[in-house]
Amino acid sequence: MTQNKNPWGDEKLELKLPNFRFKGTVVIAILVLILLVWLLSGIFIVKPNEQAVVKRFGQIIKIVGPGPHYHFPYPIETIDKAEVTKVHRIEIGFRTMKSGTYRTVKEESLMLTGDENIVNIDFIVQYKIYDIAKYLYNVIDVPKTIKDAAESTIREVAGKERIDEILTTGKNRIQIETQKILQRLLDDYGVGVKIVAVQLQDVEPPSQVLKYFKDVASAREDKNRYINEAEAYANEIIPKARAKAASMILRAEAYQKEKIEMAKGDAYRFLETLKSYKLAPEITRKRLYLDTINKIFSKGEKYIFDSQIKNFSPFIGFEKFKEEGRK
Repeated sequence: MTQNKNPWGDEKLELKLPNFRFKGTVVIAILVLILLVWLLSGIFIVKPNEQAVVKRFGQIIKIVGPGPHYHFPYPIETIDKAEVTKVHRIEIGFRTMKSGTYRTVKEESLMLTGDENIVNIDFIVQYKIYDIAKYLYNVIDVPKTIKDAAESTIREVAGKERIDEILTTGKNRIQIETQKILQRLLDDYGVGVKIVAVQLQDVEPPSQVLKYFKDVASAREDKNRYINEAEAYANEIIPKARAKAASMILRAEAYQKEKIEMAKGDAYRFLETLKSYKLAPEITRKRLYLDTINKIFSKGEKYIFDSQIKNFSPFIGFEKFKEEGRK
């Protein structure tokens, strides 16, 4: 018979102690599993258009590109990602609604020009991330910083321009100048972005005076059109005039050459005649006289009279000339 070890004398009330050895093994297994899951949570994948910054206790230790990577899980290390190939877009002076329509934001678009006029300028700023660490940690709100800096910059640029230049030929210059100044300003802030483009979308005076500015713009377009037409006409006429002048010069030169040669020929003939005259003056005089008479009467009718014939009227046959003269 066994002895009752229960101090209350009832063996049925004896408590059974748990097996702490078995439970300790289970706890260790659970802890190992948790540790394994925790370690596996450090695996991360960076997309093709992204970069990731790995920080250990808040300090940047490396920047990784696309592909699978590993880091010690939180709270030892943390990661932050950003799209570095995407071109981001900020609208200033207007907002694009989900329906595809636009909403004007006048407090952003109204600005003063260099000649003290008011103009509405709606524009877009496009940028890409080139330094992810600066982009993520140097500035709290990057889009707002870029927007505020862009507004300030374009107001500065527009404040140096005349309104007619802003509305017409100065748009491209304003875009380039704004982009250059804005990039320099953001570099000073250490934002870590590159301004891809500044594009003016809608540039116009306030609605109250829009009609008058359109009239001025129309007049300027007419002026430019007339100038272009005049230049086209000049380009057409000037070559013709030059060709005509060249032709006249050639004809004048040919005429000059002809006259010079004729003068030389006349001079040569005169000298030859002079030689003949010196050798036989009487004969030469007679020949010259006959040549002259021949030239004078070569085209008319000639009448020869014999002075020995008496009672002959030298005016016979001249009656018809008198009648023709009366007619």
